[in-house]
Amino acid sequence: METWKAGKVSIWHPGHHDNKFGMRRTTLVISKRMPDADVPMSLLADHPNVQFNFYRPAIGSCATEMR
Repeated sequence: METWKAGKVSIWHPGHHDNKFGMRRTTLVISKRMPDADVPMSLLADHPNVQFNFYRPAIGSCATEMR
C-alpha cells in the first residue's frame, strides 16, 4: 500500500527472478498502462510515475523457436 503513496516507483530488474521475455513483458504492460493478471507487477500500470532500471547483460536477446 505504501508504494501507491510514493511520488515515483523505481523498478530494478537484475534478471535473477525473471527470464528475458518476462522482463520485456513486464516493462511493456506497465509502460502501456495495461494491467495483466499474468504479470503481478503490472498492477503498477496504474501508478503515474514508474521508472525502469535494468542490468544490461540480463536483458540479452529474445528469440522464438518452434517446438
